[in-house]
Amino acid sequence: MKNKTRLTAAALALAIAVSSSACSPNTSTVGSQAASGTPAAKTEYKYGKIDLLGKDGALCGAPIYIAYDKGFFAEEGFDVTLISADTETRKIGLNNGTIPLVNGDFQFFPSIEEGVQVKVVDGLHNGCIKFVVPKDSKITGVNDLKGKKIAVDEIGGTPHQVASVWLEKAGISAKQEDGEVTFVPYTDGNLELEAVKKGDVDVAALWDPLGSIAEESGDYRVIFDLSKDPTFAGKYCCFLYASSKVLKEDPEKVSALLRAIRKAQDWISKNPKEAVDIISDKKYSAIEDKELAEKLITSYEYPSTENRKANPERVKENVLYFVQQLKNIGYLKTNDPDAFANQIFEEVDVTSGT
Repeated sequence: MKNKTRLTAAALALAIAVSSSACSPNTSTVGSQAASGTPAAKTEYKYGKIDLLGKDGALCGAPIYIAYDKGFFAEEGFDVTLISADTETRKIGLNNGTIPLVNGDFQFFPSIEEGVQVKVVDGLHNGCIKFVVPKDSKITGVNDLKGKKIAVDEIGGTPHQVASVWLEKAGISAKQEDGEVTFVPYTDGNLELEAVKKGDVDVAALWDPLGSIAEESGDYRVIFDLSKDPTFAGKYCCFLYASSKVLKEDPEKVSALLRAIRKAQDWISKNPKEAVDIISDKKYSAIEDKELAEKLITSYEYPSTENRKANPERVKENVLYFVQQLKNIGYLKTNDPDAFANQIFEEVDVTSGT
């Protein structure tokens, strides 16, 4: 499947806005983001102002929220503004360097093959997506989905790509033009749930926490859980992607961003309850059930420092695994998955610039 980068009016507007902020001097003097998330004394930031994706409300984005709120980005020299952007806008920002780093799953692999200049530089967490149906639906699994409609947040986004792999492995074409399934994009997960409840679609592909909240309500059943499905269980579902332009021109900036996020991952792995309190109380993610949120945060298995030392090759191995999966279902053209995996992955020295 081809994911062509289209410069929509909205994407262009955001790209221009991000570009304008990126034109400011490398070092800025502004009110710092203190560990509590409140303004502190004026601080000089080594890398100045940057925009990072962190306003989509997904619970699994916890390392971004925590690195921001606990001041880990500030410690590493960044004055961060959290923004939201769709998949195409992320590609544009990564390609031109105005967005230095984003999280996402293998949705970017076909785009890299088509020329988007990004590299996988780290893993973020394990599964965070669920597909739900009304409790009285006759759909029980993937084999019941031929001819059905699946609600997603956007075409080309993570739930869409996950569903595509799941369907294709079961012998059902996920390509819209083949007509075996229809993907219907919605701008909000709650709209997906409303659509599936009304019967406008058959399945809602949802990010946590909404997927788990729907399940807990008793009105919906989960037919797919990314953290448990054999194709995805125990593997990173989301990676960190860095702009190739930034990696080449300012590799220490990427190193510093990874240090901040790794601090947050390590902190979350050791303090899941406190992490949930911050995320819930400050509305980074719309989840009120803290007990459920803590259960989910723990299930994402954010890698601690000890985890990374025990399995230093995990990110590279997972990249190769998903390259092979996408090749098997025809989403990648490469005839050499190993070479392509090596091409799109870059090992970053996180000690650079310290």
